[in-house]
Amino acid sequence: MNWSSRAIADASRLGDYGRVVQLARRKARISQHDLGAACGLSQSAVSRLELRGTDGSYDMTLLARAATALRIPLRLVGLDDHHPVLDEGRDGNLERRTLLTGAAATAAAPALVKTHAQPGARDSAPVGQVAALRLATTAFRRMEGVTPSRMLSDPVLAHLRLVQTLAGEMDDPDERARLAALGSEVASFAAWLAWDMADHGSARTWYGTAVKAARRSRNRLLVAYQLGSLAQMEAHMGNAQQGLSLIRAARSNLGEQPPAVAAGWLSATEAVAHAAGGDSQLAADALTRAATAVERVGEQDAPPWPWVFIFDAARVESFRVTCGALLGLPQWTAAAYRGARGVLTGEHDKQRALLLLDFASGQLAAGQLDGAFLLATRAVDIGLQRRSGRIIDRARALRRAYTSPSPPKAIRDFDDRLHSAYI
Repeated sequence: MNWSSRAIADASRLGDYGRVVQLARRKARISQHDLGAACGLSQSAVSRLELRGTDGSYDMTLLARAATALRIPLRLVGLDDHHPVLDEGRDGNLERRTLLTGAAATAAAPALVKTHAQPGARDSAPVGQVAALRLATTAFRRMEGVTPSRMLSDPVLAHLRLVQTLAGEMDDPDERARLAALGSEVASFAAWLAWDMADHGSARTWYGTAVKAARRSRNRLLVAYQLGSLAQMEAHMGNAQQGLSLIRAARSNLGEQPPAVAAGWLSATEAVAHAAGGDSQLAADALTRAATAVERVGEQDAPPWPWVFIFDAARVESFRVTCGALLGLPQWTAAAYRGARGVLTGEHDKQRALLLLDFASGQLAAGQLDGAFLLATRAVDIGLQRRSGRIIDRARALRRAYTSPSPPKAIRDFDDRLHSAYI
């Protein structure tokens, strides 16, 4: 089974974990009845699980049973990859093996109320604790695209404090490292929320916290991811050299043969940094490397990051649009339009708005004023609805790029909308 396939990755990213189970079951040519028998569930229970969709009300125990029975990496269904499961290898009867793994998943069912056998003991995490905490983090991430960051920030920071407190009280080094990794992920998300609120100082602070926690987790791939995330913010803010320096540091943590998705994403981020510095040739070279890496993604197993996100050809093209906007090259944005449409039609409102502003910048550079500001007005509407300071700031920067004593109607309408933007 190719766990990095587009269908699996899309379902996982959207939180449609039942669809992940369904795709894996069909690929393995197992009926709902047989999967249910192997997991101790009825056929109708398996059917309900597969059709649950993205409403977020999954029973983690049932998910763990089904995922371990089908050998699905647990991160693809929102659970911790380090759930203890029995593994008899690849030999033997499927039913016997899946019954055993299902029983193990039941024993390891995530619940914060389950504590260590010794009262007051702190040398091991509660059973399933990291899995439950990570599921909460996943739920916050799923909300971010359509929820104002100001509404999420306080709950996420409280969640981060909980993770940090638990990590600080843990004596077992392996459990402490796992909680540090989770804390790094939550801190990075807190930084993303701060960036969306245009609070760049707090964003840098939380990204710094994420990098430090990643180093404590001893996960070099996580360190690379967090350094690359900070590099992406610096590049988008025009700090080209700082972005490039962070990308070099990120690559030093990946080793000589990094996962293709990591290599592609870092190369695309590097392209934005070069574009911010005004170097179109180096930006084009980096985009080519990103596209080449993405072509290899399907040939590899899913990368071992618990922060699953889609990075495919459409994402590379969306980075090309951003680079074209930064460089003032409308031909880049126009050429990438078709390839990036998957991002424009996606469910993440804020990403769609930012990409609309990049397209608007391309049209403005080409002298297509009406089209540019109609797109920008759509982006501002999303920014106001989602109360995104980052989107509104980007819209204001676009407006500053055009000066005229008698702007056309599309720009006057845009000005009226923008002047009422108090978020």
